[in-house]
Amino acid sequence: MSDTEDRLLARVALTWLAEPGTRSVHRLVDQLGPVAALDLLLDGGAPDSALRSAVAARTTAGDARAVAEQALRRTERLGARMVTPEDGEWPARVADLRALHLSGTGRRVDLETAPPLCFWVRGAWPLDEALARSVAVVGARAATPYGTHVATELGYGLADRDWTVVSGGAFGIDSAAHRGALTAGGLTVAVLACGLDRPYPMGNAALFDRIAESGLLLSEWMPGAEPLRPRFLIRNRVIAAATVGTVLVEASARSGATQTLNRAIGVGRPAMVVPGPVTSAMSVGAHEVLREQPNARLVTGTAHVLEEVGRIGHDLAPPARAPERPRDRLDDEAAQVLEALPRRKAIGLERVAARAGVDLRTAMRKLSMLEELAMVVRRDDGYALAPPPERGTGGGRAPTGVGPGPSAAPRG
Repeated sequence: MSDTEDRLLARVALTWLAEPGTRSVHRLVDQLGPVAALDLLLDGGAPDSALRSAVAARTTAGDARAVAEQALRRTERLGARMVTPEDGEWPARVADLRALHLSGTGRRVDLETAPPLCFWVRGAWPLDEALARSVAVVGARAATPYGTHVATELGYGLADRDWTVVSGGAFGIDSAAHRGALTAGGLTVAVLACGLDRPYPMGNAALFDRIAESGLLLSEWMPGAEPLRPRFLIRNRVIAAATVGTVLVEASARSGATQTLNRAIGVGRPAMVVPGPVTSAMSVGAHEVLREQPNARLVTGTAHVLEEVGRIGHDLAPPARAPERPRDRLDDEAAQVLEALPRRKAIGLERVAARAGVDLRTAMRKLSMLEELAMVVRRDDGYALAPPPERGTGGGRAPTGVGPGPSAAPRG
């Protein structure tokens, strides 16, 4: 067996002996390399009692190297592949997990957040290329129709702009984001908390097959690994670190999706939250993130997300504005003359000038322009506002050569 094969086998064995993210294992691999780290653990030399206990418990179930060899054979039969940090397609961003330290918690899943040792991948895309321009869209499993609609629109909009949509493959928001990306003909990646041959939930098996055909399925667990509850929380750190930014669409008060967003903040990624109805239990967690995390940004659509994750000065979201009206483009004096006309009657030129506070010449010039724009009509007894256009007709031609003054009517 070559050195490369020995290192790969050791990495697989280490992920079986201790759950992914275990910091003491990652430090040993950094210091000794995967082969020597595996030898040390199997000889009982783990640096802490918790890891020694975990290794002892696992080794009672089988030989670590034999388990790893079986996993590699099973990987090949699945048509999947292994990707390690020694490979060219390794996603470099996950190394930022080295610096992730979450305060105010003593839970194991919040402390053991080291980078992955290896990935199982199903799909043709190079992993680093797929994740280079990627955004995570996460949220509640019990999504409301509102949340499903927003997630689908985000998935479609991001994929349509050549961004990879990353999520966890769960029911609800995750599935909607994946399907939106697939509908746009774009790339999507599902990060699983189990073996690639045991997609969870089973109700999404057809969706996972579609993702594998045009995108990627990704996991830190070997084939056959079960979707145990803590593994979903361990998995979330990869979603947060491997992507450029994370969007939270709906989350209840105790949602694991908020944990993903907190990890994104911890590794310095843009963290975005879609607001929901204040009466919805599925938006309580999202709103709490906005209240408690000063680094979280409120977003309402693809344009806002692209502004957060795009290059500085590019992909800026257009400001929200109401539809432009013809009078919005009038200069100050034209606007003053228009406002000087009564609602229901005509008045003479002199009265228009006096009410508008302009001289007669200016009033005459602006009234002629407003008449040309079909905003004013001239009658025998003076000038009057033009009747409103009938429903379905235009509201007058846009003025030509008339720049908006600083006090023109506001937009939006």
